[in-house]
Amino acid sequence: MPAPHPQEFRDDAVALARKGDAPISRIAKDLGISESCLRNWIKAADVEAGTREGVTAKESEQLRELRKRNRLLEQENEILRRAAAYFAKEISPK
Repeated sequence: MPAPHPQEFRDDAVALARKGDAPISRIAKDLGISESCLRNWIKAADVEAGTREGVTAKESEQLRELRKRNRLLEQENEILRRAAAYFAKEISPK
């Protein structure tokens, strides 16, 4: 997989495409990227700008962190449930 392009390069490519001076396919070819790549960058820029529905990069990062935290809490909860069951057996009269 090729190294990701810097954000500044992406922003410049999107700005060129939005100018409309040349077709997206030509701009992408001149920049050495695929047309689909440039179209994805344009869509992502529209989402970030709020002109298109979707999940922003910040929201995506928050979701990732929340899911990670949720997994951890579920694991901790399971450990506590098992510990409680273990100690309940130890304490119960025989």
